[in-house]
Amino acid sequence: MSAVPDDLQYSKEHEWVRADGDVATIGITHFAQEQLGDVVFVELPEKGATVRQFSSLGVVESVKAASDIYAPISGEVVERNVKVIEKPELVNSAPYGDGWMIKVRLADKGELTQLLSPTDYRSHIGETAGAGGD
Repeated sequence: MSAVPDDLQYSKEHEWVRADGDVATIGITHFAQEQLGDVVFVELPEKGATVRQFSSLGVVESVKAASDIYAPISGEVVERNVKVIEKPELVNSAPYGDGWMIKVRLADKGELTQLLSPTDYRSHIGETAGAGGD
């Protein structure tokens, strides 16, 4: 199974986006959580906050390092994943499922065209395995 689902778009900073109408769910990729190691703390913006494409939206801390999470798209935070704040290990166990970070109302759907396709993201991280889902 590929660690890069085919139904998402990706940033070069290892975030994923699942757009559904004018709302997009954002998280970090399997590759990113693997690089981080065991996640012990997640800091996310409050509901109502505005995030700007490619700017920091929060922080993920692991036993190895702290890393910024970058917004792959701009918009207003309509929901943040309280579960991942209370149980940061969800980022490791389910980065594309329960480990999502925030949901954003898209400010500009055109920004989605600046993101990587699953194929391009696989090339970016050097994954040569065949396609698959999560």
